[in-house]
Amino acid sequence: MVAPKYWRVVLKLSGEALAGSLGYGIDPDVVNNIAVQIKEVMEHRVQLAIVVGGGNIWRGVAGSAKGMDRATADYMGMLATVINSLALQDALEKQGVDTRTQTAIEMREVAEPYIRRRAIRHMEKGRVVIFAGGTGNPYFSTDTTAALRAAEIEAQVILMAKRVDGVYDSDPLKNPNARKFQELTFIEMLNRGLGVMDATAASLCMDNKIPVIVFDLTEEGNIKKAVFGEKIGTYIGGEFNGR
Repeated sequence: MVAPKYWRVVLKLSGEALAGSLGYGIDPDVVNNIAVQIKEVMEHRVQLAIVVGGGNIWRGVAGSAKGMDRATADYMGMLATVINSLALQDALEKQGVDTRTQTAIEMREVAEPYIRRRAIRHMEKGRVVIFAGGTGNPYFSTDTTAALRAAEIEAQVILMAKRVDGVYDSDPLKNPNARKFQELTFIEMLNRGLGVMDATAASLCMDNKIPVIVFDLTEEGNIKKAVFGEKIGTYIGGEFNGR
């Protein structure tokens, strides 16, 4: 049997992805579909951690743009990620997947505090760990959270799940002639202003040699394909992967 290419993985889910066609809030069918895909991956003894965004409920940058104090707006965004994380945890446990949610902002009644060594131990025991609450600090995106946590737990890759099948030179939903990239370096991504992740997250990935695979979450089975190293989406690394 073919073994997974990556055995310790951080899966980055955007909050918008959880909203599905609703455009806002949490679509239970979408969350359940994600849980089914994750269960399939966990059957191969992959160690998996998840970082979830909160944009389906609240975006700190948007609140700040309308006059709200930036730090306050960002803390609200962190709380939105906790709501999403608990919804995903519930869906995973209904699929029989042992899951722990750890938050950067302490709230012991609903989740564990983030402790690096405990998170690694959970994964070694076959549990999915969901990192909620961002980094616990304002002014940092959940992309940066994914990069930071991936470095801390020594993950081999970040799987960045989107609603498009990779990285394009322009918006494929608006430009039918948009060109998809099979591979990119982080420097090229930043120089082109492609907006896959912010510069802080990209810098953390470059410094710690953690590649990122951007792929389409809406196609069933793609999480497993990415974990097994199949050529899907766009590979972003310090150098080309030769795919």
